[in-house]
Amino acid sequence: MPRLTSFPAFVRVADRVVAIVGDGAAAAAKVRLLAETQAKLRVVAAHAEDELRADVARLGATLVEEPFAPRHLDGAVLVFAATEDEAADTAIAAAARTARIPVNVVDRPALCDFTTPALVNRAPLAIAIGTEGAAPVLARHVRAKIEAMLAPDLGRLVAFADGLRATVARMLPAGEARRRFWARAFEGAVAARALAGDLEGARDEALRELSAGADVAGYVWLIGAGPGATDLLTLRAQRVLQEVDVIVHDALVPSEVIAMGRRDAERISVGKRKGHHEATQSEIEAILVREAKAGRRVARLKSGDPMVFGRVGEEMAALSRAGVPFEVVPGVTAAFAAAASAKVPLTLRGVASSLVFATGHDLDGRTLPDWSGLALGGATVAVYMGRSVAGAVAERLMEAGLSGRTPVAAVENAARPGERVFAGRLADLPALAHEADAGAPVLILIGEALAQADIGDARPLAAAAVGTTAAA
Repeated sequence: MPRLTSFPAFVRVADRVVAIVGDGAAAAAKVRLLAETQAKLRVVAAHAEDELRADVARLGATLVEEPFAPRHLDGAVLVFAATEDEAADTAIAAAARTARIPVNVVDRPALCDFTTPALVNRAPLAIAIGTEGAAPVLARHVRAKIEAMLAPDLGRLVAFADGLRATVARMLPAGEARRRFWARAFEGAVAARALAGDLEGARDEALRELSAGADVAGYVWLIGAGPGATDLLTLRAQRVLQEVDVIVHDALVPSEVIAMGRRDAERISVGKRKGHHEATQSEIEAILVREAKAGRRVARLKSGDPMVFGRVGEEMAALSRAGVPFEVVPGVTAAFAAAASAKVPLTLRGVASSLVFATGHDLDGRTLPDWSGLALGGATVAVYMGRSVAGAVAERLMEAGLSGRTPVAAVENAARPGERVFAGRLADLPALAHEADAGAPVLILIGEALAQADIGDARPLAAAAVGTTAAA
């Protein structure tokens, strides 16, 4: 993971002096920002402009109408230099460092001991967003997104939870039992009542849950991680990953997605790639049962959607036999991600009204796959794990009568870094085994609906070693 150049921290300023030095708009902006805290604001301005003077009066700050002197920093815990004059700001920063007080100099990062983040205020909850030197407009943009996501009354819930801490500590043992109680409280009826202003009802609901005792039963979520892009992970999957104790993940799930899990959750890799398995399917099932029986909450993280070629049926059966409760969290399957990347429709009115999800690995000698008849009938076919069997797929379908001119697209690393899109005709498909990266996931799309898409930017598949008569 990249390392930060700054460490985010919150400074306790309640009833303590924060000094702001400056006469104009920059100083006024800092007064408005710091007024969201309980700090005692001391504004030093020899010639305060009207905007600053009005903000000082409205927000209850103290105005010292004198030229700056080091004594103006006495007793301060933070200093903001906002004169917008380089020489003056440099002198203020030097005085602050002499007094060993952290200083922020507006728009001069090189002079700053700390930077001011974009702030989302849901007091007593605060969310600070910094950008490591990037344009401040980016932090403001992110803040706007977060502001829209968080209920304005969220601070009421945080304050309620803070008042409940001593009761929870008295009634539940430290560790997992408390963490699970708070997870339920912030997601369920307790939170709903508190946010609605019914604090008495919220407390009654919380006490009922506490009286029920510690919930230490294990649980398993079978989660689809999607094609790999972190922003294609569902909101439900993100929430669950933040709650679990163990993350059991496949090899195709990117580290960036795994990193979205709870920081102290145990990671267990059970990756399966063609020709190399870190764990057999029975071993994976045993791990899920073992961890859940130990009272742990487990995320079984699979690439794409767990219900599509994810062997989730076997895992659900194993969990059911063991009496372990579980839930399936769907994900974006590779066929949808590949079609979106290639900008090709999977169904098209008057051309293709059905869609087949298939795996090329069901080919057996010269036997046609079960789905070949559907392909001949005009369905769009999505072939998973298809790179190494691309030639066999093309050969069987053309032998069955599907035209070698049928449009195809192949997407490698769909929605992930290194994504590549190949396009051509069915007769060209055998070349994919040589064109695509042997270690990357590849999904093949076959069908007339693809002819309606603009995939001119795709890499052309080389002409395959298939006779022109067959191609015709």
